[in-house]
Amino acid sequence: MAKDSHTATHDRGLPADLSAPAFVDGWKMRALVVGVIFSLIAAGLAFADGSLDHVLRAWVLGMMLTFGWSVGGLALLMVQYCSGGKWGLLLRRPLEAMARSLPLVLVYWIVVALNLKRLYLWAQFKSDIDTTAALKVGFINELQKHCMDFKRPMLNTSMFWAVSLVCFAIWFLYAYRLTSLGLKRDADSPANTPYWIKKFENIAGPGIVVYALTMTAAVIYWVMSMDPTWFSSVYGLLFLVGQGYSVLALGIIVAIALSKAEPFKTILRQTEQHDLGKMTFAFVMLNIYLGFAQFLIIWSGNLPEEIPWYLDRIRGHWGIIITLDFIFHWLIPFSLLLSRDIKRNKKRLTLVCQWMIFAKAFDLFWLIEPNFKDAARNLHFSWGILEYVAVPVAMVSFWIAFFCTRLKARPLVQTNDPHVAEILEPEHVHA
Repeated sequence: MAKDSHTATHDRGLPADLSAPAFVDGWKMRALVVGVIFSLIAAGLAFADGSLDHVLRAWVLGMMLTFGWSVGGLALLMVQYCSGGKWGLLLRRPLEAMARSLPLVLVYWIVVALNLKRLYLWAQFKSDIDTTAALKVGFINELQKHCMDFKRPMLNTSMFWAVSLVCFAIWFLYAYRLTSLGLKRDADSPANTPYWIKKFENIAGPGIVVYALTMTAAVIYWVMSMDPTWFSSVYGLLFLVGQGYSVLALGIIVAIALSKAEPFKTILRQTEQHDLGKMTFAFVMLNIYLGFAQFLIIWSGNLPEEIPWYLDRIRGHWGIIITLDFIFHWLIPFSLLLSRDIKRNKKRLTLVCQWMIFAKAFDLFWLIEPNFKDAARNLHFSWGILEYVAVPVAMVSFWIAFFCTRLKARPLVQTNDPHVAEILEPEHVHA
């Protein structure tokens, strides 16, 4: 029989109250206020620009950023159940809250799905006859026609909806299963811990493979297919690593912010904070390795069907953006996270992680905007380009508010965890 929760937490040295601190409600209110303000700014910019095109492009950026946190949080939760690291005791409930924020991402996706023709060139053509007519008037080129005709069995409206909804259904199933079992584990006796460890491993192990496949399918449809001529065998892997990059950054920010009060004030030791910083550093290195490796191979090959994707993102002043992307997205986080002192300093590590989230959004801008004819090899200022700030900030703010609601709904620590006693041990001076 399970112990009374207050008795169990007291016996393990945890505070009696494991619920989220009251200031989480303050986070939620501030996020809602920021969301409303930037929604109004976005509406004003759309009026000044006279078009919704940039609003929708920026909407994709905001959707992909929050999608990365929700589905990436689910993936990292499964990785933790398989690895069993102590860092899981810190991030498990924040990761669950990220996964349980997936319904809002579905709402964001529906807006994209209802505006396919404004965002995806292939959605404007239903047959080879349509692409032939568009080629004759110069609306598309030979390469675009060939690729859209060849990919039409995959790139069509029905498949876009079907594949996306199947992916969402799978993610919802895993999120519900893992988070509901997490509560059942808390209510069970600590003597049954080996049973729960094995059960979570059996779910999470195959789940990681399923996540990799479904996430790859989703990003191919939602981002990669904006340029139907683009081929890449590591595109999904780039997003997979990018999600780990941004989820860890957000998770560290949340954990450090929660450590101002119990129970995280007790369980967030400098040792575990340092470990999280090292894991984030690993994702930074893997992120740039994959990105640069793809660039080096394609640039060296210089094939006419592959190189235009990079030329669209380098020429016409886009070289400034890719240079800044390299500095923001990799060089700065890499240089700062080399420091042991920064990884062990709460304020400095928080600033680095905040920068990483900004850098991830900047990288998504570089991936998305040059897909469109008016922007490829033609970086220029317009009122619409400012939508890439206003719209994602509003969407992220509403997601954070929803995340806070999910975070408040459950205790912040899973009491039936073998690492509880270990993480409560006094730290050595030189851990």
